[in-house]
Amino acid sequence: MGLYSKYILPKLVHLTCSSKPIMRQREKIVPVAQGRVLEVGIGSGLNLPYYDVGKVTKLWGLDPSPEMRTMAENAARSVPFSVELIELLGEEIPLEDDSVDTVLITYTLCTIPDVEPALRGMARVLRPGGSLLFCEHGAAPEDSVRRWQDRINPIWRRLGGGCNLNRAIPDLIERGGFRITGMETMYIPGWRPASFNYWGTATHA
Repeated sequence: MGLYSKYILPKLVHLTCSSKPIMRQREKIVPVAQGRVLEVGIGSGLNLPYYDVGKVTKLWGLDPSPEMRTMAENAARSVPFSVELIELLGEEIPLEDDSVDTVLITYTLCTIPDVEPALRGMARVLRPGGSLLFCEHGAAPEDSVRRWQDRINPIWRRLGGGCNLNRAIPDLIERGGFRITGMETMYIPGWRPASFNYWGTATHA
């Protein structure tokens, strides 16, 4: 999987995550970010055009993939605010406690291996009164769709760089130390097992 992960997967993820329905979802949540922002899973930088440049003073973009960070670095040249790309070298986010105003995650929780510790790390760096903004795909509400998600997930996860189809996003967020303050859900256009979306805001529990 080494050559696949290095040369094919980043381009495949960028292509999939830049589809029109997904980009419309990004447009709903990214402009809400303000102040000092940590984007966890910045990927190739697809969210960058949607930030409100009048609200954001600094952006840290965290991603474990050097190939994706290179793509994000190129995209960051087109925004007027400071963007610092950071690598996750260990389990802990390399930022100080209470150091960011907004944490943004879009189509990220599906791939993080240990989700709850990662979310607790996001809660640690988020200042009191700050916001977690999220837009994710995950477990569908219908039993029939969820059964397909569960059947397909093992091979999907292997081919999709660790992406899981069937994670219960609200439960994960709340178990990770947050309280959801507003959330919407819907199927976006596309293949149903991968298209049920959750988006909204959360604060420290």
